Amino acid sequence: MEKSPDAPVCTTVNVATYLRTMARIQPYKRAVVCPCRRDGQGRVAYTHLTFRQLDIESDCLAWGLEDKGVSRGVRTILMVRPSLDFFALVFALFKVGAVPVMVDPGMGISRMLNCLKESRAQALIGIPPAHVLRTLAPGYFKSVHTFITVGSRWFWGGLTLDQVRSRQWEPFKMADTRADEIAAILFTTGSTGPAKGVFYSHGVFDAQVRAIRDQFGITPKEIDLPTFPLFALFDPALGMTAIIPDMDPTKPARVNPERIIEAIVNHGVTNMFASPALLNRVGRYGNEKGIKLPTLKRVISAGAPAAPADIERFCAMLVEGAQIHTGYGATEAMPVSAFGSDEILAETRKLSEQGYGMCVGKPVAGIDVRIIRISDAPIAQWTDDLLLPDGEIGEISVRGDQVTRGYYERPRDDALAKIVDGGTFWHRMGDLGWIDKKGRIWFCGRKNHRVTTSAKTMFTIPCEAIFNNHPRVFRSALVGVGPQGRQRPVVCIELEPGDDGKNKKGLEKELLALAKASPITEDIETILFHRAFPVDIRHNSKIFREQLAAWAEKKQ
Repeated sequence: MEKSPDAPVCTTVNVATYLRTMARIQPYKRAVVCPCRRDGQGRVAYTHLTFRQLDIESDCLAWGLEDKGVSRGVRTILMVRPSLDFFALVFALFKVGAVPVMVDPGMGISRMLNCLKESRAQALIGIPPAHVLRTLAPGYFKSVHTFITVGSRWFWGGLTLDQVRSRQWEPFKMADTRADEIAAILFTTGSTGPAKGVFYSHGVFDAQVRAIRDQFGITPKEIDLPTFPLFALFDPALGMTAIIPDMDPTKPARVNPERIIEAIVNHGVTNMFASPALLNRVGRYGNEKGIKLPTLKRVISAGAPAAPADIERFCAMLVEGAQIHTGYGATEAMPVSAFGSDEILAETRKLSEQGYGMCVGKPVAGIDVRIIRISDAPIAQWTDDLLLPDGEIGEISVRGDQVTRGYYERPRDDALAKIVDGGTFWHRMGDLGWIDKKGRIWFCGRKNHRVTTSAKTMFTIPCEAIFNNHPRVFRSALVGVGPQGRQRPVVCIELEPGDDGKNKKGLEKELLALAKASPITEDIETILFHRAFPVDIRHNSKIFREQLAAWAEKKQ
């Protein structure tokens, strides 16, 4: 990357500097631990890298990558499962200043291929199935000229990771990246629209590390179980040991609870990230078995609203003083807010169940949050006329160092999501909510999921809470049938696991009675039962309401 001779001297900002610091401070502490095999009795054996080893391994890979043309600014598709190689490669790419392109493989082959093509990447580092895919669909990889296989190379060309890795270690001189320089392109799941590549700068990564550390009081002495791969990447920067769980990260709702609990107990895990779906599944199992997890002092749940009942169930496994923290954010801005289960269960739960929305806590330090009037149109310039008073539902907008500045080559989406405010900007979250007198944010659903009838606007999370109070309801989804402005509200119901589905007519009457008893749901007259809601791949928690709306339309 050429620099202008008149360019000012900039301080290097690179998330890989955190790893190098930790390798100096705690060289022999385990950085990453992965399950590798089980013996005849089912006991698991682990392999690991210390912080020193991870720093050295990423240096050796950085030398090799740079030598093979994967250097500063080179967009590089990374398709590697959570593993020791995954961690070493990510930090090697940061060290050379390359730009990892990460796409969730669980979004489906077609959508994933479109994302990869859109990134116009120049390099691909992946496991054998990734290279099989690029040989079967070469049109999506036309821009790629460097191919590296992690594992055995079969019938395709390119290099192997062993061929790339430098055999002799010497410290790699890290790229002097700037805070505003692109560090990665992370694609959203596209759960409420097309998947978009989010432009992550080194400054945003740096701000996120500091925000997560300070918000949750995380120290380098801790041991983490990150059940979502991208969150695992923060662990080396925070000095935590990352225990890679024995699970399919694309299917948290189907996780084997025994494997999660096994990892916590085997390693004395102190911190865990869990999507609401995983929280629900492991919590139900632990509750049935009477399991306690004495080392676990903090659980961070994000990806979708966590039901208070699921939080209460999982909390039964924790010791006094330990909490579940529900976080709010998005790929474009994370973290925005968070608060603990003590406050949820003692105060906000009963309000959520009455239809006030899902409280997601106060904004984290360094984040400004404002509620603006609901609009589906672009907003070019910020004015205070956009603001709604506290207590009114509008669109949540945020500003801060951990807020990404745009999408990769998507100017139309940038126009819809960003509002210029002098030398800064606001990001429109696409979520609706309100702020209470204590400064807490209450999430009320996605903007494009609101139902507009001829009489009023209805919001998903508040309305669904009324139906979720019924003991036979696992979850519900409000959808609109018909044209906007004249939609008819319909509530789809998924029954609790194990429910035999008998007497649905009687259940329907009970649910309609609940609806009539609340002013926010009194206009709902149609209940439909669905076997299993379509949900997002990343967290298995966000409901695809657009698909349910199309299904409900056909049922009428």
